[in-house]
Amino acid sequence: MDKIDREILQVLGVRGRITNTELASKVNLSPSACLRRVQELESSGIIKGYRVVLDKEKLGIGFIAYVMVGLSEHTKKSQQEFEAAIAQAPEVKECHNVTGSFEYILRVEARDLKHYKVFHTDVLGTLPQVATITTHVLMESTKDERQ
Repeated sequence: MDKIDREILQVLGVRGRITNTELASKVNLSPSACLRRVQELESSGIIKGYRVVLDKEKLGIGFIAYVMVGLSEHTKKSQQEFEAAIAQAPEVKECHNVTGSFEYILRVEARDLKHYKVFHTDVLGTLPQVATITTHVLMESTKDERQ
């Protein structure tokens, strides 16, 4: 990767749907050279894909929380069973295994507090691997590079 590749990634990170012609102009390349570089970044796996950014509010998502989960057993089997269960929960948008005083951080989206309570009680609360649940409700995001 060189300076131009990094510039391409920066522009695509902000505007993933930019046309190749516009992108080429922004990074001072010909359209064909720019396209070759983007294709190489894709084929090498540096660019893993493109996604759409959704307006959560317009979709009825009014509640976002980061949930810290501690497991009752610290075994590979317990982790695998927990991860399999979480993979089935549509409210969980991210699941990260971390070090520290708990094992997982979940990013959970729900319509509202009532919907989150159902998830908390009927999903997390029924998993035998779960020992502790700590919820941090998102009030505002002053920086979120996913948007």
